[in-house]
Amino acid sequence: MFSHHLGRALAIASALLLSACKTFSPDGGMGTVAAVAGGGLNKSVVRISTAEDASLAQGEVARLLKAPLGADAAVQIALLNNQGLQAAYNRLGIAEAVMVQASRPPLPSFSYDWVKTSIELDIERQIVASILSLATWPARSKLAGMRFEQAELRAAEETLRLGAETRRAYIRAVAARQILAALGAAKASVDASAELAESLAQTGAVSKLDHARRQVFATEMEAQVTAARQQEATAGERLTRLLGLWGTDLARLLPNTLPPLPRTARGLGAVEQEAMDRRVDLAVARLEVEALARSFGLTRKTRLINVLDASGISKTQKDKGEPGADGGGFSIAFEVPLYDFGRARVREAEQRYLEAVNALGEKAINARSEAREAFGAYKASYAIAAQYEREVLPLRDTISAETELQFNAMQVDAFALLEAARAKAQAKVASIEAKRNFWLASSDLSAAVLGGGSLSQDAGAMLAANASGAAGD
Repeated sequence: MFSHHLGRALAIASALLLSACKTFSPDGGMGTVAAVAGGGLNKSVVRISTAEDASLAQGEVARLLKAPLGADAAVQIALLNNQGLQAAYNRLGIAEAVMVQASRPPLPSFSYDWVKTSIELDIERQIVASILSLATWPARSKLAGMRFEQAELRAAEETLRLGAETRRAYIRAVAARQILAALGAAKASVDASAELAESLAQTGAVSKLDHARRQVFATEMEAQVTAARQQEATAGERLTRLLGLWGTDLARLLPNTLPPLPRTARGLGAVEQEAMDRRVDLAVARLEVEALARSFGLTRKTRLINVLDASGISKTQKDKGEPGADGGGFSIAFEVPLYDFGRARVREAEQRYLEAVNALGEKAINARSEAREAFGAYKASYAIAAQYEREVLPLRDTISAETELQFNAMQVDAFALLEAARAKAQAKVASIEAKRNFWLASSDLSAAVLGGGSLSQDAGAMLAANASGAAGD
């Protein structure tokens, strides 16, 4: 009778608790991802779960691929078509399922054992309910919800990372295409000069030294064009992978030149504070600290109890040839750590919490520093690119034209004309690289403020190379 009433009470309580359980959200956690992508990238995202979702995404990708491909369109295609990003969204769905499951209260377990032998008949009915699990259920439910928020932000961070990587890959692909075209034009001019020198050398009008100089210049230019062609192919394949495309010829879609420089560079303003307020990775780390704080508090409250179970037992035992004996009882089973009194568990939780706090502090310091570093690279790359565009290239054009006039007037030899042409070609390539570095730095600055990446690893080397090139020119 006792077990009957206890089981009924537990069933009613469980039903009431289940009514408070979390359920799956309509958007599967994608609302946060969409808000971050919309606010930071001004792009739309979708988790492809049905054939209809796939059809809509493919339709939008096909539409974007029909027009010349810009940087924004490339980022949008990647967000819709990159399967690695879809895998990240699937992990978000898994996190939601774990959260819903963890938010449910523990259910009592019912067991009924009937063992019959020639000696005795033993019938035991036992109902076990975990009081500890039930008592800590609200805290565990909140903790699970916090973990799901972390998963949402991680999916948003992965979205930002893919967007930043795609924009960088697009810039590199267009720059490689433009550099190849510039070197190709220079090579055509050099080849024509080499052919003329070859003809004149046969008549003795060009010295053997001048002829050799023209030939070696043509050979060097051929090597540069070959390297540039391979770099263009590599950059194109990198972009193709990020876009999730299969066998698409991007050459026909990419523009021939990079966008022009803006009239003025943006100011520092509140870029550091903006990074503190908007960095997604900082939000994830902050939630980790809060989650561990809850876990730490929960551990301290239960540090002396590992398991606490209540059992309601109704037992009937009959021995062969003996009168029956009926009885009932209620028992509580628990474990007490006799040696460390739970201090090891508390110390571990405390150290994990402090570890997360220190990691968050380090991440905040690094984020602020990365924002300043990215802004410094942005300003420097803008200054270098503007110097090439406004000063170096016009001066190189003037030097080349004047040298040609002096050569025609027989005031300088062919070597001077050759060096002027070489320097002009190098300045043209360096100018394209400088503009590429500026747009990469602009993308890095956005990533440093929003999350999803920081300053490109090769940015410093590229800036130094452009700066030395400008000084040499």
